[in-house]
Order: sequence, then structure tokens, then C-alpha cells
Amino acid sequence: MAKRDPNKTARNKRIETMKVQLRALLPTVLKETGLDSEASLNAKIGGKADEFIDLKNEVITSAEHYASLYLDGFKGSLSTTGWRTSFDDMYDLFAGSKAAQQYMMLFLERSYLKHYDEYSKRRPSEEEAAIWIGQNSADYGLLVTPRFAKGDWQNDRSEIRHFKPGYWTIGHVLETGFVIPGKNKRMPFADVDAYLDFFENVLVRHSKSKYQIELAEQYSAYVRAAPNPLAVPLLIPELRYEGRETKHKYRLDFTVIDPVTMQKTGFELSPWSSHGELTGTKGKTQKEINAEASANFDKEMKKHKQYYKKHGIFALIYTDADLADMGGVFADVEECLSPKEVNTQLNFHLLSSFFGP
Repeated sequence: MAKRDPNKTARNKRIETMKVQLRALLPTVLKETGLDSEASLNAKIGGKADEFIDLKNEVITSAEHYASLYLDGFKGSLSTTGWRTSFDDMYDLFAGSKAAQQYMMLFLERSYLKHYDEYSKRRPSEEEAAIWIGQNSADYGLLVTPRFAKGDWQNDRSEIRHFKPGYWTIGHVLETGFVIPGKNKRMPFADVDAYLDFFENVLVRHSKSKYQIELAEQYSAYVRAAPNPLAVPLLIPELRYEGRETKHKYRLDFTVIDPVTMQKTGFELSPWSSHGELTGTKGKTQKEINAEASANFDKEMKKHKQYYKKHGIFALIYTDADLADMGGVFADVEECLSPKEVNTQLNFHLLSSFFGP
């Protein structure tokens, strides 16, 4: 049985607490505003949310942010010509009752928490909504809303914002599976274990790197022990610089994309044996050897600079001294696997500055 998400549990408890607080305020609010029912009061506040806020496109980071956007939209809807509107009537209704103002702010906070996953999620751009991984002989695509059209895979852009799992998480790959380039076929996964087995024994095993294999094993253990495995960001192996292009310059060992901020962090495991060691040096001068070593270093650094410039990925590079302690390497990865939820504490100063003393 899947463990409960403690963050969601905390939100649900807060929502229930606010429900009790709202019910306690209700008789006073109805008396002071003249409204006849809880339903009409809630409709008056909640019914204006999509008029005051661009809920389809706005990324709302906290309950305070949500309330600020609501009040900004409310203020912008008030008459500036002297001709009264329903928004002016609503303003006067709440301005005349401190209890109604308190009710409004609690109601807005509760609304935000009830729709937290939908409102707080930053949506990837069209360019960010598809990634391609793996070697040429075994490459796969991971899209947000994949559909096969005209012989190719693409995202259904109109549905990206409605995608329920966290982007680029275990839940994401279980929802969509991997797509096979150029074919109307997907690689689905029945559960977390099925994906992790494929991740370790197919995707990472191809690298033949003991360091990548060990890091993959530590990641799998972390996911299986997580309170909510579906919310854990993917440790994406072999991210292809050129995407689907058969001929591509580079692959990055591992990448993590934060599902909240879309921040990308790369992890490059660079042992001397595969990234720096020079062979065939017999008969070469020291100057020639130095020039060859310098060229190898420049090539490696160019790779990481280009990943940053094109994809916004800042890569951490681990050399032999780092790789002697793979637990320490995974500790850095783990820092990226626990996205922090934003603060949802409301500041009631918003009310006093909006409705006046």
C-alpha cells in the first residue's frame, strides 16, 4: 500500500480547520452583509476567481500570491468612471464587515490549498516538454502529453497544463511511458518496480560504467523507500544534447528536473580512465602530450557549457577523488530529489491595505 504524502495530509488538515473557522464566522458575516446563505456568500467570492486571475496560465506559488492576484484583479475591476458595477457593490459589501473580510481571506486560502497541485505547477514550455534519452541503438522519448501524428511523436499542447502527475517524476513516466522514435509504440510501466528495473537493467546498464550503475542502484533504493515514490523526480540517464537527432554531440550521464521550478541539474561522472587518460604517448614530446591533454579538457568543458547555453542545465562534475565515495555523490543527487513546497501562510495585511482601516 502506497504511503501517504505528508504534505498533502498537512494541506487536507489545514483545509478542514479552515472549514470549521469559516462556519464559525458565517452567522456574523450573513448578518452584517445581508446575504441569505453560505452558498450565495461562497459564490460571490469564488465565482469571481477566474475573472480576477488568469487561472489557465498563471503559476501561483503560495496562498498569499493567490490572494494578491485576486485582490489585484478585484481592484482593477472597480469602476473608474462613476458608473457603478456589481464589482463596486461587492467591494462595499465586504468593506463594511471585518468578519466578511476575514471570511474572504480564509476562503481564498482554502481555495488555493484545494487546488494547490494545479495552481502551483510551473508548466514546461513547448521546447521543454519533450526529452530524449539513451544511446543511438536504444533511445527513447519522454513527453508530457504524447500523441502520434503524421508519423512522429509530439505533445498535445492544449493538455500540458492539465497533466496531473509532477512533471519529470516517477509518476510522470508511469502515466505516459516512453515513446519509441518514429513508431506508434510506447514502452509502458505497470508500477514503480517495473520502471526501476528497466531503468537499472536497460537504460543504465548500456553505459557499462560501474559508477553509473552504482548511482542507479542507490537511486532505486531511495525511490522504493520514499513516502510517495510517484512524486520523486526522475534521475534521467543519458540525456541527449541533440534530442532525437541520430547524429548528436553529447549525452549527459544523469539529469534531474525539479517538477516545481523546472530547474535542471546535471551529474557527470568523469573518471580519469575514460575522460582524461592519454594513450599512445610513446614517441610524443611533452609539448604534444600537453596539447592533447588540453584539447581533451577543452572538449569536456565545451560539452557542459553547451548544455547550459542550450538546455539551461548546470552540470556537477565528479572526478576520481569524488567517485571514491559514491555515497557522497548520491547525497548531492538526493538534494535535488526533494523539491520544497512553497509557503502557504497568508498575510492579513493584504486585507487592511485593500479595504482600508
